Amino acid sequence: MEQKFSKSDSIMDLRTLRDFCEQEGESVIYRKGDQLEREGDPARWLAFVTEGCFKYVTHSLSDDREHITWFSFEGEFVVDYPTFLYARPAQTTIEAMMPSCVLRVTGQQLEQFFDQSKETMKLRAIIAEHILFQFRSRYLDLHCTTPRERYDMLMQRCPGIVEHLDLQDIASFLNVHPNTISKIRRDITFDGI
Repeated sequence: MEQKFSKSDSIMDLRTLRDFCEQEGESVIYRKGDQLEREGDPARWLAFVTEGCFKYVTHSLSDDREHITWFSFEGEFVVDYPTFLYARPAQTTIEAMMPSCVLRVTGQQLEQFFDQSKETMKLRAIIAEHILFQFRSRYLDLHCTTPRERYDMLMQRCPGIVEHLDLQDIASFLNVHPNTISKIRRDITFDGI
């Protein structure tokens, strides 16, 4: 469930992209519930989160229920990346979970940045590989770990998330019923006694 790049070279590249957002990006404040992107509308923004956090929400085709598929926190990037690059309709709604501040750039700005040099073009490939790794990890987590293990991983990655999400949202992200989250929390509470 980790979003940050792990290899030291990739960390340097991530800093390069963050520096670009700091130099060229527009500082924007989002209130809780404000949308950075809306599912179905053309994806427009790549942003570096300087304060706050965002959730990625997708609607089920069969019953229009909301499903939380990802989070972006302070110090991370928030973007519906593949659709953003080509200004295609966003596949997810990206919503502020609390008052949040970002440095955001457009697809055109990022495209011009990538076209500057061989190194920046390499960054484009690294980002795509990283996102593929994230999706694969999330897929494996959903298939190879228990709900308790997924809950523990989420709490390790973002310990304060329970202050910003209700039980239903956490259950949606972990792909379990809210009763399962209640049981996990009870087990944790009674294990500590």
